[in-house]
Amino acid sequence: MDPWLIWLITAVLLGVAEIFTLTAALGLLGGAALVTAVLAAIGLPLPWQFLAFTLVATVGVVFVRPVAMRRLMPREGERFGVEALVGGAAFVTAEVTRLSGRVRIGGEEWTARAYDETQVIPPGTTVDVIEIKGSTALVYPRE
Repeated sequence: MDPWLIWLITAVLLGVAEIFTLTAALGLLGGAALVTAVLAAIGLPLPWQFLAFTLVATVGVVFVRPVAMRRLMPREGERFGVEALVGGAAFVTAEVTRLSGRVRIGGEEWTARAYDETQVIPPGTTVDVIEIKGSTALVYPRE
């Protein structure tokens, strides 16, 4: 069996394994095997094929994989949906008490309650969103 065919089969097997593992390492090794298959097909001697595979695989795993993993994995601090609203500012549009109120968060009107049940927050006050419970924002006035 020709060496280029062995490298090609290796590249395919590593590519299939990458689909199941999603580590980005096996895919890069498969890419290195594919590059080596092309070099073997044009007549590169076997020792140089191993050197080429080693160099391309090393460059891929050391330099390309960290960039790929940063792109694929979400950041730890990233928040989505209503979680992203917590800690942000809101503008009181209707008096906020322990029972009711309205605030504007990012251009949307939300029902609100005072986080501290003893407080009454007048309209026009800027508040911090402490927590979101269902569709109600629990807010506390900024100082």
